[in-house]
Amino acid sequence: MKTLELILKALANKRRLAILQFLKNRKEATVGEISETIRLSFRSTSRHLAVLSNADILEKEQRSTEVYYRIGLRQDPTTTHVISRV
Repeated sequence: MKTLELILKALANKRRLAILQFLKNRKEATVGEISETIRLSFRSTSRHLAVLSNADILEKEQRSTEVYYRIGLRQDPTTTHVISRV
C-alpha cells in the first residue's frame, strides 16, 4: 500500500505529468533538456525527477557528466495506465 501511495503522489502533479509526456515521446533526456522543454528551472526539474525516480517511475543513467532519465521498463499497472494517458 505504501508503494501505491508513493506512486500516486508522484503522479499527482502537472509538472511531473509533463515530464512523463516528454519522456514518453523522447525516450530519454537530461535534466537540462527536460527543464528547457517544460519551461521550468533546472533545480525544480531536478526535484521533480527525484520524486519520480524515488517512486521507481523513472530510471536514470550516468554518462560522463550528464544524467539521462527515461521511463522505467517495469511499471506498476497504475503507472502504466497513467503514462499511456498523458
